[in-house]
Amino acid sequence: MPRGDKSKYTDKQERKADHIAEGYEARGVSEKEAERRAWATVNKESGGGNKSGSGRGHPESHASPKKGGEKGGKASASRTAAERSASAKKAAETRKRNAEKAAHAHH
Repeated sequence: MPRGDKSKYTDKQERKADHIAEGYEARGVSEKEAERRAWATVNKESGGGNKSGSGRGHPESHASPKKGGEKGGKASASRTAAERSASAKKAAETRKRNAEKAAHAHH
């Protein structure tokens, strides 16, 4: 089986990779590179494919993203929900603006 084959992954892992890639693209990473990094991240978190026959899948552990929060420590892990949601709203606004800009740029 070719190395790029994604059929080994669960739907949940695929969805996760999609979301991660979207995040990279929003930060200006090219689509190909975003996808490459996204799958690398899914692999790092769950140790590769999970569709491996009965009784062999591993429950999904969120160890890596948890670690990230602790490493950043003082940033997102210690912020209140209100602060996080404020910054999420700001991000959404930015994305909306950038999307509008992008829509016009392609003419």
